[in-house]
Amino acid sequence: MLGSLKVLAADFKTEIIMKSLLLFCFSVLFTLFSCSPQKKNAGNYSYKTECLGIEMDGSQTVKAWGNGRNRIDAVEQAKKNAVNDVLFNGIIEGKSTCESRPVVPEVNARQKNEEYFNKFFADGGDYTKYVSLKDERIGQKVSRDRKKARESVTHGMVVRVLRSELKQEMVKDGILKTNN
Repeated sequence: MLGSLKVLAADFKTEIIMKSLLLFCFSVLFTLFSCSPQKKNAGNYSYKTECLGIEMDGSQTVKAWGNGRNRIDAVEQAKKNAVNDVLFNGIIEGKSTCESRPVVPEVNARQKNEEYFNKFFADGGDYTKYVSLKDERIGQKVSRDRKKARESVTHGMVVRVLRSELKQEMVKDGILKTNN
């Protein structure tokens, strides 16, 4: 009888060891699969326009970001974002020597002149007159900041916004009032 108790005790110890080993294996597998790196989703992150400098002609050089279905759409969106931020938001990020005030300081100016600005920012619209890519270096054109998501691409690019000409156009079109 004592011999059979020893066998039962040995079987019981073996069973506990096997269960502990199995539990340990499941824990390791769970940890490995749950700690995998997250997939990057650049399309859902909003990047801020950053000022790189003010030129002597009154233009503002910024790094702007755009999101689109492909590179061409993303680059056009980056140009629109640059002009929009200079017009309505001002550029806060970047160098402190940059002009941070918006060209149009009036609150809700875009909503009040919605028809005008929808036409202004339409594809191929007048906003293109106030954007220059001459600060994009050859190397930067090839290797622009690029983030890819499942269905979209985000590009960052250096853009020069012709701030003084943009201000003159807003005054001429009656969007911005002059102080006489």
